[in-house]
Amino acid sequence: MRVSNRRGQILAELLLTFMKIGFFTFGGGYAMIAVLEDSCVEKRGWITHDEMMDVTVIAESTPGPIAINCATYVGYRQAGLIGAIVATLGIIIPSFLVIYIISMFLDDFLEIEVIANAFNGIRLAVGILILDAAFNMIRKMKQRVFPRIVMVSSFVAMLLIDILAWNFSSISLMLIAAAISLALFVIDEGRMARR
Repeated sequence: MRVSNRRGQILAELLLTFMKIGFFTFGGGYAMIAVLEDSCVEKRGWITHDEMMDVTVIAESTPGPIAINCATYVGYRQAGLIGAIVATLGIIIPSFLVIYIISMFLDDFLEIEVIANAFNGIRLAVGILILDAAFNMIRKMKQRVFPRIVMVSSFVAMLLIDILAWNFSSISLMLIAAAISLALFVIDEGRMARR
């Protein structure tokens, strides 16, 4: 009885936590990273910071928004498949409800001056949230040289690709970085095995 009671508490906490994140976070996945990390890593300890970074990287390279992928992962870690479903629903339901209500009652929602001004302010706040999440991830990154070299090289490459308008996919850049990382990992493992 206690086990099912505890499981019910975990499921309720997952649902409420991710619904709160879904209701009160604007700007999509990148803007949600700081809030997700605060809720899942700092406050509840459901995952570690390294796991949060891994989820962010994997979510960026797989289909679906970062917040949904993170919710699914955290839910699965806490309560298995049912936890993954509950957490995913928790993050999806608020957005669905808000968009549904807006579409039902306000045909010209963004034409309302107050709403348009509010969204301009939100756009600025979203940019700040994204920068905050990036700086926090960089600050908490393990103090090793190689990850920092890959990060700076990728940033410079993306900047040059954007400035010079080269036709080069960011997915290709991610695959190149992954291949280099994997090759260096295999080399390090080979060295460790020989010792």
